[in-house]
Amino acid sequence: MGADQASVLAEITGMLRAVLGAAAVGEDITTDTTFGHDLEMESIDVVALAGRLQARYGDTVNLAQFLAGLDLESVRDLKVGQLVEFIADARREVAA
Repeated sequence: MGADQASVLAEITGMLRAVLGAAAVGEDITTDTTFGHDLEMESIDVVALAGRLQARYGDTVNLAQFLAGLDLESVRDLKVGQLVEFIADARREVAA
């Protein structure tokens, strides 16, 4: 994992703790942590996360657009690492 991805993972971890509560999230959020099965996020939690992503990254990161291409099972199985990669890629594209 590159430095940019590590910093994005740290930011996402903080956002998830803010949205779900630190006790619900626990200590270990990794790139293999799933949003549905491990974190048990509900749709309202996803909306709250999207708002935090928008506030942090602006139009660079559009969670709704990212999720739109996935079916329900894929969203449930989505890993934190996939979101981290999406954000890191989006930031690189903007910087280029």
